[in-house]
Amino acid sequence: MYLLSPLEQFQILPLIHLRFGNLDISFTNGNLIILIALGSYLFLMTMLLSPKGGFYLVPSRWQIVIETFYETIANMLYDNLGPRGQQYFPFVFILFMFVLLSNLIGLIPYSFTITSHLIVTFALALMVFYGVNVICLKEHGAHMGSLFLPPGTSLGLALLLVPIEFVSYMFKPISLGVRLFANMMAGHTLLKVIAGFAWSMMASGGLLFVAHIVPLAVLVLLVGLELGVAMIQAYVFTILTCIYLNDAINLH
Repeated sequence: MYLLSPLEQFQILPLIHLRFGNLDISFTNGNLIILIALGSYLFLMTMLLSPKGGFYLVPSRWQIVIETFYETIANMLYDNLGPRGQQYFPFVFILFMFVLLSNLIGLIPYSFTITSHLIVTFALALMVFYGVNVICLKEHGAHMGSLFLPPGTSLGLALLLVPIEFVSYMFKPISLGVRLFANMMAGHTLLKVIAGFAWSMMASGGLLFVAHIVPLAVLVLLVGLELGVAMIQAYVFTILTCIYLNDAINLH
């Protein structure tokens, strides 16, 4: 069966049909990828431990990889929030690993890119936005309103700035979710288009069969580029989360 459109790779398909009246709770390929991403995270964490339950004195390869991620997130939190940011490390680290693993799993042939769906990325962004607001409200109470009104602003200017700042603030989860969704979807669509082009050239035979090596070579380069994009987008999603946390704590 051939995919007729590059966008068909993003189709959510039910693997186990479950319906209760009009309620559809089928187990889909999206659910499967989420479970694989979470299982991969638990597997990586398990690989860190020695048979006695502790960490290896001489790090294994897996431990070096995880320690690199650990130091990256810890430094990111310290640079943006200072010493207080370490209390949010578990949440930020797991968020980074989940987005990273979801992006990387999507690069496996015949897999599914769950972060190419806006509903998933927006749900993650909304979760971050909700948590940031809860922290801000807990830290500052009614003074949270100063986020929308810079100090020293005159009354006339405040009537203009407050609506603008409020709208900008409410668009934060939208921009956070759309950024990840758009980059992952665009990259995978481009890969599919070039792969389909190479396949059509190969199926035509003759000189086109020989020439299909060119788009295949481009495809290999783009896969490497997408690997970098997958890692960068996980980093960007996480660092923006840290910036939002900093705004909530310090009211910037």
